[in-house]
Amino acid sequence: MRVLIVGSGGREHALAWAISASPLVDKLFCAPGNAGIAEEAECAAIAATDITGLVEFCRREQVDFAVVGPEAPLVLGLVDALEAEGIDTFGPNAAAAVLEGSKAFAKDLCMRAQIPTAAYRRFRDPAAAKAFIANHGVPIVVKADGLAGGKGVIVARDVGEAYEAVDAALVAGRFGAAGAEIVVEDFLAGEEVSFHALVDGKNALPLTSAHDYKPVGEGDTGPNTGGMGTCSPTPRLTPALEGAVMERIILPAVSAMRLDGRQFKGILYAGLMVTEAGPQLLEFNTRFGDPECQVLMMRLMSDLLPAPDRGA
Repeated sequence: MRVLIVGSGGREHALAWAISASPLVDKLFCAPGNAGIAEEAECAAIAATDITGLVEFCRREQVDFAVVGPEAPLVLGLVDALEAEGIDTFGPNAAAAVLEGSKAFAKDLCMRAQIPTAAYRRFRDPAAAKAFIANHGVPIVVKADGLAGGKGVIVARDVGEAYEAVDAALVAGRFGAAGAEIVVEDFLAGEEVSFHALVDGKNALPLTSAHDYKPVGEGDTGPNTGGMGTCSPTPRLTPALEGAVMERIILPAVSAMRLDGRQFKGILYAGLMVTEAGPQLLEFNTRFGDPECQVLMMRLMSDLLPAPDRGA
């Protein structure tokens, strides 16, 4: 089997390392890849968002199967384009990837499916958003609706910080089209957990939990990032809570997407806050988390690879 991995980060390096160990794989490519990935796969200098270039590469190299790592090409419809060429692809199509591509869409779906999540409002007008914040109080969370590379979520501890977040998105246009609409939601206190499930469009199987450290500073201070490190498993998500996540969050989301005509397949990643009232959804991602994928692949492969020979 000839396999292409799309992406260039630590997530894709972990996927390349794991996939290259499969006896089913005859040739492994990665586009665009990086220097580390080049030790596991042949890298091709094609951007992850170059849909036409990736399709042409797959056609030329007779790729049998593609694994899409980042969210941007999923939202842009890479899976649709590859599958139209008869290339099996791991990941959701554009209609399903909107679950990550629009936080407003995801929050609305949660309301329809009765998935536990923070109360929220959607805004395009900065004055209306500020009036809501002034009436609601802080702490409060302001999110750019679209993809912002993990930097579009601001947990505001005071009103001034919340107003600055509103202006950054809706006035200054810091996030471009991704910030044309914002979601303002209640702050949830608790422990943040990353939960991944494998989905085939109808059924879902849990993988395992991880803890992603997002704030840039020591002691969870400073602005959110795409991830400063991770560990797995996390003791915060007990087997009982894992069952609750599947029953109340993952499976209802899969069902709601199917009913919407947006059948989801691939990895459904739920960013959770484990609160006193139980796990609540912070956001959905439609691919492996990075850095979470790195520890998940290490755990997966430790179960599959033979133990090292440590001598007598």
